[in-house]
Amino acid sequence: MRFLHTSDWHLGRSFHRVDLLGAQAAFVDHVVATVRDRGVDAVLVAGDVYDRAVPPLAAVDLFDRALHSLAGLGVPTVMISGNHDSARRLGVGAGLIERAGIHLRTDPAGCGTPVMIGDVACYGLPYLEPALVRDELAAPKAGHEAVLAAAMERVRADLATRPEGTRSIVLAHAFVAGGEPSDSERDITVGGVAAVPAGVFDGVDYVALGHLHGSQVITDRVRYSGSPLAYSFSEATHRKSMWLVDLAADGAITAERVDCPVPRPLARIRGHLDELLEDPALTRHEQAWVEATLTDAQRPADAMARISTRFPHTLSLAFDPERGDDDPHASYAQRLSGRSDQQIAEDFVAHVRGGSGPDARERTVLQGAFDAVRVDDGVREVAR
Repeated sequence: MRFLHTSDWHLGRSFHRVDLLGAQAAFVDHVVATVRDRGVDAVLVAGDVYDRAVPPLAAVDLFDRALHSLAGLGVPTVMISGNHDSARRLGVGAGLIERAGIHLRTDPAGCGTPVMIGDVACYGLPYLEPALVRDELAAPKAGHEAVLAAAMERVRADLATRPEGTRSIVLAHAFVAGGEPSDSERDITVGGVAAVPAGVFDGVDYVALGHLHGSQVITDRVRYSGSPLAYSFSEATHRKSMWLVDLAADGAITAERVDCPVPRPLARIRGHLDELLEDPALTRHEQAWVEATLTDAQRPADAMARISTRFPHTLSLAFDPERGDDDPHASYAQRLSGRSDQQIAEDFVAHVRGGSGPDARERTVLQGAFDAVRVDDGVREVAR
């Protein structure tokens, strides 16, 4: 069986106010062409089809076009909802759409019910928000590892009832330990922990992961396809691609990366403004989308206008004067850079107490508060 593993389309997302819908449409056409030209037997989309719970109409139209194109090829497609999707909205009409060979898996209760593609059992595990699915999955606690382990118990229980030799695939949307995140993924930390061990997926032939935006191999059988487009400058070095995976009769895996269309390359440049305007080594970036960080001691006048004379597609301009970390003139944003909400809150407690930070019980209370707010924000978004 040959299948195409992709994820994190984020239809409707822009890039620093640049509309990406045309680039996303080109990617959908690329998926269809790859399925048609490379003899693909099934398409796997591992979550975050949309960028937000209530997507713009243009994004819905593009999704509709993708479904019609894939169904027209007569090749089964399995999709799960991600943490950016509204599971209920994405799953509307799933029963009818399934008749066209498009299998939407958005309900956690269906984790143990596979889509059978020949003799391959394909299980779709939508994004499992621990606080919302713990009871339904009878997980021992509300954590990512606990709910995924409970879902995988259902997968293994069903697989045990299948004929000997049945091969298995799992789609999941999660942060698996060993993966490298980027700036464009939404935080899914619960109780201070975001990642789950790859071993939670033991027992299946292939795990098609979504959530992290870089293409990555966690193990030979556990892989991220990554997003098809760059959604932050932290992805400037990414090679955007999909996995074309051959699953042999004995369960052996052979995988090939299929590159995605690149609408415009990304570049991160840094230095004094005059140096950036004159450095011949930067010529290759003149037509790229650029993030420029200026290190001049004083903020140059008309900086954006001047940098744009050489780099007309500059989308982000930041200032980071060459100062020490203890410089009193360092900005508040610079002092907080790279620190989590939890760390900032703990620093505040230490500040108002004159140096004594929170104890273990207080840190747990703070973490619980942040978790509750994050979950509540997600529920409110979906309920709109």
